[in-house]
Amino acid sequence: MKYILTLDQGTTSSRALVVDSDARVVATAQREFRQIFPQPGWVEHDPLEIWQTQLAVAREAVAKAGVPMHSIRAIGVTNQRETTVLWDRRTGQPVAPAIVWQDRRTAAVCDDLRAQGHAALIQRKTGLVLDAYFSGTKLAWLLDHTPGARARAEAGELAFGTVDSWLIWNLTGGRSHVTDVSNASRTLLFNLHTLAWDPALLRLFRIPAAVLPQVRPSSGIMAEADAAVLGAALPIAGVAGDQQAATFGQACFAPGMAKNTYGTGCFMLMNTGRAAVSSQHQLITTVAWQGPAPACYALEGSVFMAGATVQWLRDGLQLIEHAHEVEALAASVEDTGDVYLVPAFAGLGAPDWDGHARGALVGMTRGTTRAHIARAALEAICLQSADVFHAMAQDSGLPLSELRVDGGASRNNLLMQMQADVLGVPVVRPTNTETTALGAAFLAGLAVGVWSGAEDIAACWQVDRRFEPRANAAWREGKQARWREAVARSRAWAK
Repeated sequence: MKYILTLDQGTTSSRALVVDSDARVVATAQREFRQIFPQPGWVEHDPLEIWQTQLAVAREAVAKAGVPMHSIRAIGVTNQRETTVLWDRRTGQPVAPAIVWQDRRTAAVCDDLRAQGHAALIQRKTGLVLDAYFSGTKLAWLLDHTPGARARAEAGELAFGTVDSWLIWNLTGGRSHVTDVSNASRTLLFNLHTLAWDPALLRLFRIPAAVLPQVRPSSGIMAEADAAVLGAALPIAGVAGDQQAATFGQACFAPGMAKNTYGTGCFMLMNTGRAAVSSQHQLITTVAWQGPAPACYALEGSVFMAGATVQWLRDGLQLIEHAHEVEALAASVEDTGDVYLVPAFAGLGAPDWDGHARGALVGMTRGTTRAHIARAALEAICLQSADVFHAMAQDSGLPLSELRVDGGASRNNLLMQMQADVLGVPVVRPTNTETTALGAAFLAGLAVGVWSGAEDIAACWQVDRRFEPRANAAWREGKQARWREAVARSRAWAK
């Protein structure tokens, strides 16, 4: 049996999995790390804590698997994407906290660039909406607000990376400063069509080229882990941002196939094949992956608050003690009583893209209970995803006949039934919902011969349950119209 070690570095925890050549997870380990909120709208991580927890779970997973190191053929890496790390090339020490993808501190910078007329150029080159979500303005902020950083970056003393680059730097003992095309395509600095850093965008965002990593395909040997780190010199052969990895892990290999991951946020991607489809509905055009074959593209819609909304019910409102309790609480009422929660705590993602929106809870009466609020929270996840789903169908011109789902919240049967009802198409959950980690494993395994191709991988994908829509079209249209009314009340609140 051959194995892949997958490092799955997420927003709230670091995980590691050992996957065998039958795509079975034979061992897993996970550790949470701190979420740092210095002031409203700011979200930070400690890069050293990310690395330390990731290294610890990698060693733990290998030990749990009990397999000889020579049978581990490669390492796959998948990661929270736009989170921005800046470190010293000589010491390997971060020069500042990592700015997390959820962070809104550069929203005003994006507003200024938009007012100057740069948004269309940026979208044409990168496929991205001009927003604080992405790494470019985060990196510029670090260079401007960390003493001496800009001069040191221009002198080649500092290195920038998304979390994949930071992990690979540490895995290789500082020998490799690289990223893959999927992560590079999330920075606002990468040209979607040339698949290279764009000089005009670097000038616009005032980013010195010397700080950037080399860009490599998602599947292919891009570096070698130092033997002192994990006990063997293993090739790092598959790297992709978490949502692209999940799409690969869901075997969405044909144009028109789509998946939605229910994690901290909700991320829907639809394969558009070799065509980088330009969105008319503020969706993102992104590189899905690249191997020996030409790059594959996708449309993406990002919902910022999904599982994080349930965390807020638990930690902020203290309506529940444990996240899994939300399903039973929400199921205890037949509907929300016309209550709507718009969880715009970090602004609104696709298709609204309003960095100044803030959370709103509307429609409450004296009869509103915590159960109604819990159900409204689950409905909000579904309704946000439906906004993205419909925009995707319009942009692509491809009929979406089903939605494949994964992520922790996809195990919530009530949520998945709600999603099918709101969409009007089946929602399909695979037997193995570890699709993000599996995607990274597949990308790495393809590069070293563990799997032979897409058909080999697709054969590993099995259905656990199909959720067929039960609601009629009139209910669905009414629900979505009422939801859009609630969204309108959250818009531009922080301006």
